[in-house]
Order: sequence, then C-alpha cells, then structure tokens
Amino acid sequence: MGSHKGEHKVGTSAEENVSKFYNSVGWQAEQSVTEDARRWEDLRPAAQEYVSKCRLRLLRHIPADGERMLDMASGPVQYPEYLEYSKNFKKRFCVDLSSAALEQAQKKLGQHGEYLCGSFFDLPLEPNSFDCSISLHTIYHMDRDRQETAVRKLIEVTRSGRPVIIVYRNPKAVMERLAAPLKLLKRMSKRLRPGGGSDTNPAPPYFHAHPIEWWQRFSDVANVEVVPWRSLTAEFQKVLIPNNRLGQKILEALYQWEERFPRAFVKHGQYPTIVLTKR
Repeated sequence: MGSHKGEHKVGTSAEENVSKFYNSVGWQAEQSVTEDARRWEDLRPAAQEYVSKCRLRLLRHIPADGERMLDMASGPVQYPEYLEYSKNFKKRFCVDLSSAALEQAQKKLGQHGEYLCGSFFDLPLEPNSFDCSISLHTIYHMDRDRQETAVRKLIEVTRSGRPVIIVYRNPKAVMERLAAPLKLLKRMSKRLRPGGGSDTNPAPPYFHAHPIEWWQRFSDVANVEVVPWRSLTAEFQKVLIPNNRLGQKILEALYQWEERFPRAFVKHGQYPTIVLTKR
C-alpha cells in the first residue's frame, strides 16, 4: 500500500507503548488470527454467536445513512461485523497508529475507506465533519489524563445530532473486583521469579479505565447514554463458560439477560457502550 495520509509522530508514553505493541506483534497473524484476537477475544465455537450479536449491537446506535464515518483506532477492521458499521456511509475514515493495521483495513474496505496513520490528537480533522464517530476498545488505552481530550475531539468533529459511539471498560465490574486479588498475586509471583519476570516481548498495551460515572462530564455538549456491550472479558468467558453446547446455551441466556436488564449489566458488566449524541 502507498503512504498514508497525515503521518504524525507519536507523542505520549501511553501512545508509544500501544504503538510499539501493535507495530511489532499486535497485528501479526497466524492462520488469519491476529495476536490481538488470540489474546483478547473468545474465538471458540461456543462463543461465536454470542460475540457476533454483541458486536452487532452497535448498529442500533449508528445512523441509517451518512456521508462520512470516523473510525478512531480502527486497527485492521478486524471482524466481519465491523464492516457492517459503515455499509450505509459513503466513506469510512480509519485512523490508527499502525500502518500495518491500515494496510489490512484497506484490503477489506478498498475505495470505501480513507486511511490516516498517526496520533488522533495531532491529526487535523475539521469540526462537524462526520455523521458518526466510533472508537472500539481504544480510549482506555490512552493516557488517563488525555482521555477526556480525545473524547471531546471526537464530539467536536462529529455533526450535531449525530452519535459518538465508544466501547469502553468498567473498572467496577463484579468480575474485576473478584479477580483483583488473583491479578495482584500473579504480578507478585512474576516479580519474584529469577530475572524479575522480564521477557523479550513488548509490554502489553497501557490500560486505564475511568468509572462509568466519569462519562457524565460530557453532558455539557452531548446526551450521554450507557448501554451494555458485553458482560465478560474473553479471558473470563474462556474460564467460566465451557466450549460446548451447554456453554452456547449459557451465552444465549446471558445475551437475553443483558437485553432485559441493561442497567444492571452496565453497572456490573465489564464492557459498556457509551453513546454521546452531540447537541
């Protein structure tokens, strides 16, 4: 692929960390499965239907049509459901720190896409120029003190009455609290091993999730709605849900519970969707 538009240097330590991971191993694929998917998605047959239906939930909030969609930190537009988001838009603008990811995105989107490589903070995007903006599992990988700046820029470049849709993480989820002691023990045992647990692989991407109530700060410029996306991380799904017909039935029931009791699953589930409709 040729050069990407708007190549800007990476600035913050969080961006450097994320960029290093995804430009080295994150988007490397083995048998069409990326390292990112291998680490952080539940690819088992029993989970396929549930995971797909969760991804397609975003279509409820995406406008039925439009000229331009912004996909901030698009990656390679990794899953088939992701292609559905922009099918009724004339152009999908993919922004990412990884040129390798954008090369893969271009193979899937072709002329339907525009590809911008660099830091979202630095790219010169016109205010009120997109009919919808999406950002999936990205904001919580930004420096905790720059996340608000990123969200406000997303709102700024989106047209009035149109949504900014963000898949985020809930640090107060039930499973997060239950797993916290185990994660602490794991980190301590790693440090106590000879060599201090060091390895040659890049560090996993920086991560910081603000609590759900943090999102109300954007009510000055947008209507704020929080709905369930998925209740469990892939890691917990693979531990708790068996990869068989029973597991499939459990996930079918979980999806129905999320639909019936959205407030409870926003409060206690691990992945909410934040919908900010610009006023």
